[in-house]
Amino acid sequence: MYLRPEDRARPSRMALRIAVVGGVAVTLFAILFFRLWTLQVLDGAENLAQAKNNRTRSTTIIPPRGKILARNGSVLVDNRTSLALQVDPSKLPTDPAAEAAELTEIGELVHMKLPAVRKRIAEEEKVVAAGAPVTVRRDVGYDLIYYIEERKGKFSGVTVEKVFVRNYPEEDEAAQILGHTGEVSEEELKEGPYKGLEPGEVVGKEGLEYSYDKVLRGTPGISRYQVNALGEPTPGGQLTSTPPQPGDNLKLTINPAVQKAGEAALAERGLPGAFVSMNIHTGEILGMGSAPTYNPTVWTKPMSNKQYEELSSEETGDPLFNRATSSAYPTGSTYKIITALAGLENGVFTPSTVVDDTGKIEVGGQPFENSEGAVNGPISLVRALEVSSDVFFYTQGYHMWKTNYLQEWSAKMGIGVPTGIDLSLGEGAEGLVPSKKWDEEEIANGNEYIEPWGPGQNIQLAVGQGYLQTDPLEMAIAYAALGNDGTIVTPHLGKEVTDAAGRVLREIDPGPRRHVKINPEYQRLIMEGLHLVTAGPGGTATEVFKEFPIPIAGKTGTAERGEPHRNQSWFISLAPYPNPNIVTVVTIEEGGFGAESAAPANKQILEAYFAHDLKKEAEEKTKEEEPAASKEPSGSEESFGEEESSSEEEVLGEEAASEEVPVEGTETGEGG
Repeated sequence: MYLRPEDRARPSRMALRIAVVGGVAVTLFAILFFRLWTLQVLDGAENLAQAKNNRTRSTTIIPPRGKILARNGSVLVDNRTSLALQVDPSKLPTDPAAEAAELTEIGELVHMKLPAVRKRIAEEEKVVAAGAPVTVRRDVGYDLIYYIEERKGKFSGVTVEKVFVRNYPEEDEAAQILGHTGEVSEEELKEGPYKGLEPGEVVGKEGLEYSYDKVLRGTPGISRYQVNALGEPTPGGQLTSTPPQPGDNLKLTINPAVQKAGEAALAERGLPGAFVSMNIHTGEILGMGSAPTYNPTVWTKPMSNKQYEELSSEETGDPLFNRATSSAYPTGSTYKIITALAGLENGVFTPSTVVDDTGKIEVGGQPFENSEGAVNGPISLVRALEVSSDVFFYTQGYHMWKTNYLQEWSAKMGIGVPTGIDLSLGEGAEGLVPSKKWDEEEIANGNEYIEPWGPGQNIQLAVGQGYLQTDPLEMAIAYAALGNDGTIVTPHLGKEVTDAAGRVLREIDPGPRRHVKINPEYQRLIMEGLHLVTAGPGGTATEVFKEFPIPIAGKTGTAERGEPHRNQSWFISLAPYPNPNIVTVVTIEEGGFGAESAAPANKQILEAYFAHDLKKEAEEKTKEEEPAASKEPSGSEESFGEEESSSEEEVLGEEAASEEVPVEGTETGEGG
C-alpha cells in the first residue's frame, strides 16, 4: 500500500528532545563520576591531608635569646618575660566605623586614645613582616588576659602574649656596643642575613646583637593545635609542640672595672666623647664607651618616631652614635708618632736631628705656630715628643709633602683603613687620611671646600690636623702596634660562646691582621719620648701623672675644630712602660687641651685597670714570690726605669723656617 508523504510516520519532537537531554545528562554524569573517582582514588590521600590541615593551625614559639656576659661572667644583657597586647590587623573589621569602634575599645584597655592606637599600629607595621601581629603595648597586667579571654568574640585578632624582651642590669653601660633587637622586618625577610626567617622572629638590629645574632638567636619552636570552623582554638585541641631552643651565651672581652671607670670618666666631664681600652697583644677590647649614652631598655617597648629622633638628633648629642668606632675626628698631636715613624723609617730625619724651634715656621708666607706661642729652642725627636713641639713636626711634614710617607705609614699602622672589629660600622667608618690623589679627586668631583694640594696640607697632617678624620679605635690600633713591636691586632669584643651551663662551645680569637716592620731603635726612642710626656720635666702630662705609681708612656693631643667649637682633648696611654700590655684612648669634644680633660680621664681608667686586675694577679703570686714583688704591676719584663736619652745631636741645616714655598692652608697652632 502506498502512503503519501504527509501520511508517513514522523519522529516525535519530544522524543528528540529527550534523547538530546539524555545524552547531555549521561555525559555530565560521566564527568562527575570521573571527577569523584579522581578525588577519592587518585587524589584521596592529598585531599585528606588538606582537610586535616583546615582543622589545624601552627604558631611559631620565639626562643629566649642568649645572654651577653662580661669577661668575669657578670650579666650585661639577659631576658625577662613581658605580657604584650598584640593585634592582628588582618582580622580587624573591614567596615571603617566598626574598625574604629574596636580600636577605640582596644585603646581603652591600655589607656590609649584612638589616634595613638592607629599611630602605634602604623609604626609597627613598618618594621614587622607582613602577617605578623603588631604589638600595641608591652608590660600589661594579667587582668587584661582574663578580660580578653572572657570576650574572645568581641575582640577578634586581639591577644595578650607572653614574650621575651631584653633586660639590661647595668642600664646604660656599653649601650652603643651591645646594640638592640627587634622583630624581623618584611625587607629583612627578602634579603640579607635574615632571609627565610619566620615573621615575628626577634633578631639583632645593631651592635653585638647584630654581629652575633646567629649565636644569640636560638631556634624557634612550633605549636600545632586544632581549630573550629571559625578558626578559633578548640578546648584541649593542642596536637603537637616542639619546644624552642634558647640561644647560646656570648662572653665578651669587656673588663667591668675598666668599662665602668671609662663611662664614669666621660660622664663626669659632661661632654661628648669616647674611650677605648685594648690589650695590645691580643686585640681584646677591655672597655669601650661613647658619650652621651642612653638606656637601651627603650627598645623593649614599641618606639615612637619622636623617641627615635631624640636618640639620633645632633641637638641631643646623638646618643645612638658610637664615637669610639665611627667618628671622624682630627687627632691633634697624638698623630705625631706616625710622623716620627714615617720620617725615621724613610730617612727624612734621624734620631739625633735637631730643629731650632723658634715658636713657628713660615712657608709661602703662611705662619705655622706652636700652641700658645711656645719656644723650645734646638730640639730633637725625644724632646719634641715630650714637650709636643709643633715646629719640629711641621718641619718634617714640610720635608715629606711631595711624598706619600705620612699616608703610607698611616695605613700601615691602621689609620684610615677598616679595623676588622666585630661590630657593624657602616660605610665610611674607616675615616680619611688626606693625600694629593684624594685632594685632586675631590676637586674634580666639584668639592668647593677642598683646597689644591700643597705643603700646607702635609704640614697640618703631620700634627694631626687638616682634613684628617679618624676615631679612637684606629688610634688605639696604631699605638698598640708601636707598643707591641709592629703587630696590627684585630680588635674584638667577643671572647667565647658558651651554653646555658657555662661550657665553652667556641673561643673567639681572630688573630692579628698583619705585621709592620719597625726599627727597634726607633721604637725605643719614640716610646722614651712618650714616657717623658708623663714623667719628664717638660712633659705635657707630667702634672697629671706625677703621683701615678706605675710608669706609663702617653701622648696628649689638642685638636682644633674651628669656631665656635673649643679644642678637642685627646690622650693616649701605653702602660706599663717600657713593656706595655694595655692601650687606652680618650677623646673629649670641647674638652680643651689634652692634659685638661682627656689625660685625667685616661688616668681614671688606668687606676681601675691596675687596681682591680693586676692587684688580683699580684695577690695570687704572693705565695710564690717575695712580698715586694707583688707590688710590681704585671706585664713588664724589665724594670720601669727611664731609658737614657741619646746625647749625640746634629743640627739639620735645611730648616723649613728659612724656606718659602707657595702654600694653601689654614693656620695651625695645635700643640700638646
